[in-house]
Amino acid sequence: MQTTYRQTYLDWLRIIAIAGVLFFHSAMPYVAEWGWHIKNNATSHALLEMNDFLHRFRMPLLFFISGTVSYYMLQSRSGGGFLGLRFRRLFVPLLVGVLVIVPPQVYLERVTQGYKGNFWDFYTAMFSTGAYPKGNMSWHHLWFICYLLAYDILCAPLFVWLGSPKGKQWLQKLNPLASGWWVYILMVPSVVSHAFLSRMYQQTGDLIHDYAYFPYYLWFLLAGFCCIANPLLMDSLERNRRTSFAIAFASLMLINYLRWNKLEPGYGWQGLQGWSYTALAVVCAWMWVFTAIGYGKRYLQKKSRVLDYVNEAVYPFYILHQTVIVILTFYLANLQEDIGLKYIFTVLVTFFISMSIFHLYIRPYPVMRFLFGMKPAKRKKAPEKAATEIVLPEMSNV
Repeated sequence: MQTTYRQTYLDWLRIIAIAGVLFFHSAMPYVAEWGWHIKNNATSHALLEMNDFLHRFRMPLLFFISGTVSYYMLQSRSGGGFLGLRFRRLFVPLLVGVLVIVPPQVYLERVTQGYKGNFWDFYTAMFSTGAYPKGNMSWHHLWFICYLLAYDILCAPLFVWLGSPKGKQWLQKLNPLASGWWVYILMVPSVVSHAFLSRMYQQTGDLIHDYAYFPYYLWFLLAGFCCIANPLLMDSLERNRRTSFAIAFASLMLINYLRWNKLEPGYGWQGLQGWSYTALAVVCAWMWVFTAIGYGKRYLQKKSRVLDYVNEAVYPFYILHQTVIVILTFYLANLQEDIGLKYIFTVLVTFFISMSIFHLYIRPYPVMRFLFGMKPAKRKKAPEKAATEIVLPEMSNV
């Protein structure tokens, strides 16, 4: 048995994950210890703890859900059609983002570093400076789109094969994983590989040299595809949701105990101690993803009148939101206001501005929908004439 219709809970989880991205990026100017494009004149360790928690699973969850999206796209398309659609939905918005959306972020960061020119001076010279951070060309938060496009190109032959009769037979071999706790074996390759690689290579976000994190996120995408292609695995995640939650919570508490007492190993190879700590962090990420999927499948399989609208909005919202945050916090950073008030203001105003841009300038226009990776708008059906207006001449004489 395979899933052929879209699962509503996955749309809700994607919306929740993007909301998490909003809370995460809105806090980045205000968190202690972590660097970012714009930093406030004071920072908060409380917001750091919130972001440390969100950072562990927000992107893994998005990649897991993206794997399920790839599966649904292939249900009615060939491999070539799938790649064409992904190119339109991912590469075009990525190009728009690199050329239009991200440059204001880099410009304002350079201004805080002493740059004196105006934006147009900056923009015209941007293309000759090279890649960020040394240069000014960057995709910043849109790295997710770039990685997802690369994954879909690399995995398209595998995805097509998994949809073939032989591929479906292979997926049925995963059925034993749906019993008991065996579904957790899905995370083992990721735990082992990332525990070694991340001790040697730090995250770069540049696709080419991201030796640890490029395969790390790929495992979540593959797991999402396989789980939605074999509903028994999704059912197992739903049944084991409490177990996943218990392990996720316990692993997070252990990690924080080590962090707060300065017992965690530093970067670089640390032998068994370093491997074990990193493996624990990967297990934590997987368990929070499995928790979200399990509880989402159990409680979020509900349609709503607002779901279609919000589901359309999340992708353009993701593309827009960080630029809005950077612009806002550029002007907020040096004000003598409470950090909590600044953070709440950043979240609310970013949401309002981003959604307003989507509603007023992107959603109504076919060209803008195309540039932001949205589906073409559904054509409205012509209203049916009222029954009183339909009178057949020959019936008037009956």
